[in-house]
Amino acid sequence: MPFKDPSQRSIPRTDIMQLFSTRNRPLNVCAPMVRYSKLPFRELVRRYNCDIVYTPMILADVFSASNYSRECEFSTNMLDDPVVIQFAASNGVDLANAAELAAPYVSGIDINCGCPQKWAINEKIGAHLMSDPESVRDMIRMTKARVNVPCSIKIRIHKDLRETEEFVKRALSVGVDFITVHGRTRRQKSTEPVSLEGMRFVKEVSTVPVLANGDVFSIDDAKMIVDATGVDGTMSARGILENPALFAGHKTTPWECIEDYVDLALSYGTNAFIFHHHLMYMFENTMSNAERRTFNSLTTIPSILDYLEEHYGLDIAQKRNRRRTAILI
Repeated sequence: MPFKDPSQRSIPRTDIMQLFSTRNRPLNVCAPMVRYSKLPFRELVRRYNCDIVYTPMILADVFSASNYSRECEFSTNMLDDPVVIQFAASNGVDLANAAELAAPYVSGIDINCGCPQKWAINEKIGAHLMSDPESVRDMIRMTKARVNVPCSIKIRIHKDLRETEEFVKRALSVGVDFITVHGRTRRQKSTEPVSLEGMRFVKEVSTVPVLANGDVFSIDDAKMIVDATGVDGTMSARGILENPALFAGHKTTPWECIEDYVDLALSYGTNAFIFHHHLMYMFENTMSNAERRTFNSLTTIPSILDYLEEHYGLDIAQKRNRRRTAILI
């Protein structure tokens, strides 16, 4: 379903806070990824033991001002649940305006306080906000006054964890509902290991559920992080992009998962660039170098499908028939 004006209707959504309170295991969460966390991929990871899925980061001011942006940036349906929409904003007015439009269709509103890219810092969004806790506090307060769904923040840690504690306490003071902590500072590279100490510290000083993000490439990684930090669940980005079946315990992307993605992407409509890149990531650890060179050179959806049919036996019609049969049984 393309984004519709909330005055027309809303979609019943799962209560995320109830998920946290009734869980019998740590929650598995798919991170917001620019370009990649679109509707077909969100539906895919739910089939493989993912409990909560985020949209890509969306610019709140553009979303609230442009119907074209809303239609392009956010589409959803009854199966897309629970979904958290993540906004990047530099002030409470823009965020609250965007949140009010999206709230009837989502289970939560998240504020991006972690994007470290230079353009985001220059726009005073993303990781810039880690040095502006007052603005984040105002954004949470204003948004919660306008919507009736949970409001969360996705943060990074500071080099001095006392700053992180102060940041978290200000968010808690205005009723932030849960927190995701990426265990690196805004200046650390993704090749550096996450700080288990930092993530554990955020959990210890918080009175709300906490998710940990960073270096989750397998179910074993997720378990290790939970055991070491006491968080309520883990969030994966790069790991789940390479292996959407990660939380189902698969070491690499199973062929069935690739078939599922192709079926969903074709059913919903996905541009060739995103379609190709998702498959490139999924095949990263299973194709030979020669196979990757050939596959990565493909530029159109028909050429990709032809390659998968010839080399892997892809048969979407058969896949759909098997799924219909399984549903009927």
